[in-house]
Amino acid sequence: MGAPIINIDLHGMFRDDAVKAIDRALKSADSSTYQIRLIHGYNRGTSLKDMIAEEYRYHPKVLRVQPGDNLGTTVLVLREL
Repeated sequence: MGAPIINIDLHGMFRDDAVKAIDRALKSADSSTYQIRLIHGYNRGTSLKDMIAEEYRYHPKVLRVQPGDNLGTTVLVLREL
């Protein structure tokens, strides 16, 4: 059984590398995983945050994209807890 929450640190990644890391996490998420928490930071702009909202809003495994508990995180909700 996998982790209920997967954390991915995207600091310092370019868009393509971040997409690959997120896609790997989505592929490895099993039925016990309900969230993927993406840590992108906010001091250097919002390009990764904006990309996540655009790219994963309509992904078949993602129920919704929501802000995390601080400005530097975004959460992909895969299912309700």
